[in-house]
Amino acid sequence: MSFYHWQDSQLYLKVQAQPRASRDAIVGEHGGRLKIRITAPPVDGKANAHLIKFLAKTFGVPQKQVCLLSGESCKEKRFVIQSPSKLPTGIVAP
Repeated sequence: MSFYHWQDSQLYLKVQAQPRASRDAIVGEHGGRLKIRITAPPVDGKANAHLIKFLAKTFGVPQKQVCLLSGESCKEKRFVIQSPSKLPTGIVAP
């Protein structure tokens, strides 16, 4: 099962977040999700905000085009990214 799918120009991602990492990085696919390490702690929404900022930069979109759909309080999250202009390795355009 893939960690992403496209619906028109929207990219839906299943993410496994690892907060409090030494640096921000996409690790790769892990258990049907895209594992992403982020430096922010999982406190008061800081990790979610940091992850949104990281995804926006990675996919070349403004932060307002990255939306957290589910998983606000857990490590397993779902995001939708509107019209990404860059794609990291492992994600293929439709």
